[in-house]
This record gives sequence, C-alpha cells and structure tokens, in this order.
Amino acid sequence: GSYRIEMRSNLWAAVARVSADSRQPRGMASRPLATLARVTAWIARGAWLLVALIGGETIEAAVDGRSSNISWIAAIGGWAVWAVVAVALTIPSVPALTAARVGTPLALVATLVAGIAGTPSADLVFLSIPAFVALVAVFTADFGRQFVQASAYGDEERFPLHAPAAAGTAAVLAWLVWVTLLFSGPLLLGSRSWVTGAIASLLALAGTIFFAPRWNQLSRRWFVLVPAGIVLHDPVVMADTVALRTADVAGLRLAPADTEAADLTGPASGYAIEITTTKSVTAVFAFTPSEPDGRAIHLTAMLVAPSRPGQVLAAAGARGLPVG
Repeated sequence: GSYRIEMRSNLWAAVARVSADSRQPRGMASRPLATLARVTAWIARGAWLLVALIGGETIEAAVDGRSSNISWIAAIGGWAVWAVVAVALTIPSVPALTAARVGTPLALVATLVAGIAGTPSADLVFLSIPAFVALVAVFTADFGRQFVQASAYGDEERFPLHAPAAAGTAAVLAWLVWVTLLFSGPLLLGSRSWVTGAIASLLALAGTIFFAPRWNQLSRRWFVLVPAGIVLHDPVVMADTVALRTADVAGLRLAPADTEAADLTGPASGYAIEITTTKSVTAVFAFTPSEPDGRAIHLTAMLVAPSRPGQVLAAAGARGLPVG
C-alpha cells in the first residue's frame, strides 16, 4: 500500500512538472524573465476578468431607459469583445498578441461611451481602473516577448522590435477610425438609423478584414537568436529576413551616438543595437509605391531596435556571440 501511494505521488509530481514546463515559452524557461513575463500576463488576465465583472453593470447603467435593441446590441457586443480578448490572453501566440493589443483598449472606449451616455461616475472609475491596468500590461515588452516566444520553433529566442514611428502612428490612426465605426455602426442600427448604421457597420467589417493582417505584421517583427547565428525578421521594414551565421558576426553592442551603421529599425525610437559583420551583407528594404522592387543595400554594420536591448545582448553573450 505505501509503495503504491508513493508511486502515485511521484507520478502526480512528474505530471505537475511536465505541465509546468509546457507552459513555459521556449527560450524563456528557468530565467527571471520568464517569471516577470508570467506575472505580467496574469496581471492582464486578472484585470480583464475584473473588466467583465464590473463592465456588465456599467453597460447596463449606460443603456438604462433606452430601447431593447440598444440593450441587446450593447450586451452582445460587450461580451463578444471580452470573450475574444479573454481567449487571446489565455493562449499565448503571435495572433493572440495582436488580438489582445487591438481588443484591450476597447474597454476604455466603452467606458468613454458609457460616460457620454450618463453612467454614474463611480461605475466609470471602477471600470476604467482594471481596463487601464490590462491595457498597460498587454503593451509591456515582457508581455509581448512571452507571446512572441510561445510561437518560436526549436532552440530559438525571439525578441520583439520597437515599432517604426511611421508604421506605429498609421496603425493607431487606423485603429481610431475602425473603433469609431465599430461602435457607431451597431448603435445606429439599434436606433433604427438603417442606412447610416449599415454603412458604418460594413465599413467596420471591411476595416477588420483590411487592417487585421497589417496590425498582425507589427506583432511579427522580431530579432532572433538561433543555434546557427542571428536573424532579423521584420516584414514591415524588410522585404526578406536578414540572416547571419555566427562566423559572420563580428560584434554586437549598444549603438553609439555617432554610429554609421545602416538603420534597419524603421526608423524606431529607443536604444538600438549595432551589429557589425565580418563581410559585406545584402539587405533589401520592403516594397513601397516609389520602389516597387524594394531597395537593396550592402552593409557591414546594421542597427536593430529590440524592445529589451539588454536582454538581447545578455542572451547573445550566453550563446557565445561576440558582445561588447
């Protein structure tokens, strides 16, 4: 009896270890980063759960006294958005990162709309706090790193890149137009403004189809450490990946102010890493209307802008790459 009890205990302990290891994103296990990323993710999940618990009452207060059509549209739309983001927060991946970052700000927009509709200030404050906490957590670099790394292949470490200023601004402006149509279309239909509501709703649907892949491209930008060397994967700035074997890398360091390295950041704000090479390398910038075939350059040094440059240099040094 005691032997079987001990065997069952060991079996459950093994299962628990396997389960815990399976939740660790590849390339992040047994590191302080993994703990910080997990904590950030759970903060986002907990805050988003509070959004559901508090948001229901806030939405009910906002639609109180209005038609049943408005009430149903607000309830169905609110729960649909919450469910999509909740699923995204539960299953780390690159598409889930995009869904979380596109959907989480909608809670603050709903708070604003509820305030315009006359919801009591106390309800607005109670909803806006967890909505803001979830928003901040989802947009942290550690949260993004965990979700990007969860989709990694084999022994590779992915580090998200800072968004280029122009692409990031365009994405925010597109989101603002899209969210305006997303909220106004159904509400106009509920108010029996059939033509205007239908047009706004169709434009919101078209915006979802058109913008979603482009927003996802911003989540698919990363600097990668692989066993064979390094890879710059940036479908927004580059027409193709830039791959360097370990023997081709002369050094990695924080870029000095007077660097003459080729700027492959977008350009993006924040600290950049300068990577020098042992031989000339060809890089091709993404296609543009003025340059439909892209623009090829030859370089011996390049700049990349990961969201956590210190982590990149530490991980590169641990893999034997020349850092400093």
